[in-house]
Amino acid sequence: MADPLKDLVPEYRGNVEKNGETYIQLQDLLASFCQPCVMDVKMGVRTYLEAELEKARKSPTLRKDMYQKMVEVDSNAPTQAEHEQRAVTKPRYMQWRDQMSSSTELGFRVEGIKKTDGSSTKDFKKTKSRGNIVDIILSFVANNETIATKYVKKLKEIMAVQESSDFFRTHEVVGSSLLFVHDAEENVGVWMIDFGKTEPLSDDKTLDHRSEWQEGNREDGYLFGLDNLISIFEEVHTSLCSSSV
Repeated sequence: MADPLKDLVPEYRGNVEKNGETYIQLQDLLASFCQPCVMDVKMGVRTYLEAELEKARKSPTLRKDMYQKMVEVDSNAPTQAEHEQRAVTKPRYMQWRDQMSSSTELGFRVEGIKKTDGSSTKDFKKTKSRGNIVDIILSFVANNETIATKYVKKLKEIMAVQESSDFFRTHEVVGSSLLFVHDAEENVGVWMIDFGKTEPLSDDKTLDHRSEWQEGNREDGYLFGLDNLISIFEEVHTSLCSSSV
C-alpha cells in the first residue's frame, strides 16, 4: 500500500472473524453517495490468465454450465464437437466471451449498470461497437454534461497514476474492473476493483498494458482499454456540449 495505486482502490480496514472464517473489511464505496448510479466496466483485452490456458491444455475440464451459457446467447457458437459433448472448457468460453463483446477490440466491456431508481441491466454481452457504447454511456450519465466532464477528469487522473505505478507495471492485471459511481448531486467517483487475477511478473519483467497480447508476453491491454474508454467519454462530453448550445 506504499504504491500510488492505493488511492484508487477501496480502503483496507482490517480483518474480521465470523463463524470461524477470517474476512477482510473494505471501504463501502457507495456510502457517501445519495441514491447512486453505478457502472461496472471490465478492463483489458482478455479475462483469463495465461496460466489458465496452460492448465487447460494440460488437463482440460469440460464445463456443461458454460456450454449452456454460450448457447443461450448464440446457439451457433459451439463447434460440432462441443455440441456433441454439450460442454466447453473454461478458457474456450472466456475467449469466446471476450471476442463477442468489446473486450478484444476496444480493451474493455460494460458488465452492468444500476440506476438511481434501483433498476439494473446486465444485458451487454453482445455490445461490441463503439457507437453502441457511446449510447450506453450517454444513458448512464443521464445526458448530464457536468457528470461526463468529471468522469473524463477522473479517468485521466487514474491513467496518470497507473502509468507512474511500479505495482501496475510489474503485474498482469486481468479481470479487474473500474467502478463508476455518481449521484443526483453530481458527486462522482471511479475506483479500481476485483484483483483475483492480478498476478506478479517475474525476472524484472514489466508490462506497458498497451501492446498487443501474444501468448507469452502477458500483456493485458488495460491501458489500451482505458485510452478507448477516455476517448468515448470525451465523445459523450462533446456530444452533450453541442446539444446544449
